[in-house]
Amino acid sequence: MLNIHGKPTWLANLPQRFNGEDFLQRFRGKSIMFVGDSLGLNQWQSLTCMLHKAVPNATYKLTRTGGLSTFIFPRYNTKVMFSRNAFLVDIVQTSAGRVLKLGSIESGKLWEQNDVLIFNSWHWWLHTGRKQPWDFIEIGDEMIKDMDRLLAYEKALNTWANWVENNIDATKTEVFFQGVSPDHANGADWGQPKAKSCTKETEPVIGSSYPGGKHKAEIVLEKVINKMSKLEAVNLLNITTLSQLRKDGHPSFYGTGGHSIPDCSHWCLPGVPDTWNHLLYATIIQI
Repeated sequence: MLNIHGKPTWLANLPQRFNGEDFLQRFRGKSIMFVGDSLGLNQWQSLTCMLHKAVPNATYKLTRTGGLSTFIFPRYNTKVMFSRNAFLVDIVQTSAGRVLKLGSIESGKLWEQNDVLIFNSWHWWLHTGRKQPWDFIEIGDEMIKDMDRLLAYEKALNTWANWVENNIDATKTEVFFQGVSPDHANGADWGQPKAKSCTKETEPVIGSSYPGGKHKAEIVLEKVINKMSKLEAVNLLNITTLSQLRKDGHPSFYGTGGHSIPDCSHWCLPGVPDTWNHLLYATIIQI
């Protein structure tokens, strides 16, 4: 596995366990914010559970205001927050309807002044119909009904990358991108064409490579980050391939409340997102 700069990773030095108490000590008096969609929420939930497990007798406070959830450990004065923003760029209500503005990040004001930022985005870019939360896309001065979603994702990521470079002081704030969390809706992707989803999958894909190949959105993400003038400003958590191998890790029909359609996008907890946080911790202690 390679890091975003194409160099060998530190996986050989990966700590054998996640040390939640050490994590909290390192971030005493500091704030950590996840920004993104429900896969970012998945990782935030995982981290808060792992930290609470490490210090089970420590009191905590959990609050939610609008799209912002905050988990506080008063003993350490550490905040672990999640800000819901599925596209990272803005969606605004206009007289014409809801507009997805690929070149605007006004909501970024909330992200500033945090000590760690962990971004993610992709899950909502392919939604259509009633699940699509916008009516038009704005590109520069042009307003269009729709466009290639992967291209729209790339344009939004470029806006995000410019925002990071113009608004984040890398000496004060550590920035991560979660990488792209894959789904498992088509068995052909993992070499089992008869499997229509993750339902009844109980074992990971054998081996270290994924039959379906590299995720197309991950390729776009790496392209955008590689073009940033301050490459050191962003740490890419290279979670995609390891998550692709875990076709057995989704809630399927067994998520909270149950689903008529199997959930093959999100992840069970404990589960795969715990590994993402292990990688996050391993990166932090070596920065």
